[in-house]
Amino acid sequence: MGNREEKRNLETIPVGSLGIIALEGCRPLSEQIDKYLVRWRAERESEHKESLAFSGYQRGSYLLQAKVPRFGSGEAKGTILESVRGFDLYLLVDVCNYSLTYRLGSQENHMSPDDHYQDLKRIIAAVGGKARRITVIMPFLYESRQHKRSNRESLDCALALQELTQMGVDNIITFDAHDPRVQNAIPLHGFETVQPAYQFIKGLLGHVSDLQIDADHMMVISPDEGGMTRAIYCANVLGLDMGMFYKRRDYTRIVNGRNPIIAHEFLGTSVEGKDMIIIDDMISSGDSVLEVAAELKSRKAHKIFVFSTFGLFTSGLDKFDRAYEDGIIDRVLTTNLIYQTPELLRREWYINCDMSKYIAYIIDTLNHDSSISDLLNPNERITSIVARYKNGEL
Repeated sequence: MGNREEKRNLETIPVGSLGIIALEGCRPLSEQIDKYLVRWRAERESEHKESLAFSGYQRGSYLLQAKVPRFGSGEAKGTILESVRGFDLYLLVDVCNYSLTYRLGSQENHMSPDDHYQDLKRIIAAVGGKARRITVIMPFLYESRQHKRSNRESLDCALALQELTQMGVDNIITFDAHDPRVQNAIPLHGFETVQPAYQFIKGLLGHVSDLQIDADHMMVISPDEGGMTRAIYCANVLGLDMGMFYKRRDYTRIVNGRNPIIAHEFLGTSVEGKDMIIIDDMISSGDSVLEVAAELKSRKAHKIFVFSTFGLFTSGLDKFDRAYEDGIIDRVLTTNLIYQTPELLRREWYINCDMSKYIAYIIDTLNHDSSISDLLNPNERITSIVARYKNGEL
């Protein structure tokens, strides 16, 4: 992917001057994205770059200054500190960043996904319709776990998507949406759910040196029936077999808002002596993925690697520490699309997959109104990096 920007048709006129507004919880990721864009555009040669259409194309930073101050009552307002008229705006928000706080009276409150979502809407409202186009990049899709209605429930994710588009958002880009069909709520607007498969494989191959990537020595596992699509894709592109677990639940009880899992039942061929890749969209408490890993170990699986786009680790890291010490898991790979605690980044079993360069490519390409189809389909890049790994070139 190193020279990808040189292969793209970037002679097309940009939609508008590029501007990135990073909400506070997404600031570190946005700064890395900005560095890539500044470097690429400084190096890029174009016969049109002196034309009016390319005005402001090469700048020292594409990050625009904005803030969301709060009143003493806990309410807030969005403020943009520079003009955005005619800009092609990209708004980045991490709704899972609970490390941010605000004061309400004598209390220090941690920001919830609801708070981050409200701040996003405040910034969109502050734009006031002046931008040429607004794209929201929301890696963890707000309310994506409430994507369907059961009985008398709210349909929060669909309502949020409709609300954003009604406020003037043209496109929404998310990563590994819990259920991509939620895009049916906004059929006349752009919605992309991006898979980080290449970044996972690159991260694994860059940190583990003794892998044999073939159907005799490795297997891809989906921890439940809902994750079959991503497991099938990963197995196909790597040339591996796959298996899956299905969750037997107790539908007579509700624990923490869900029917508790009674057992994980396995469907697939023998895992004995093979390395396992367990792939899922998120690690919440981690109980489910660790139970699956333990089941695979009981079936004499060799090494176990966990790929998960979002590492929430809502119950802490201790259970993963114990699983690593007991030999149940070997590595856990998640992305930096959401907040990562310093403690997580220090763990020996953890591999961080950086997504900033990938997002920079997407923004750069969309700003030129060019197709991102090849970015969304990483087949060639995965095949290439696996071949280089097998040849000892990594």
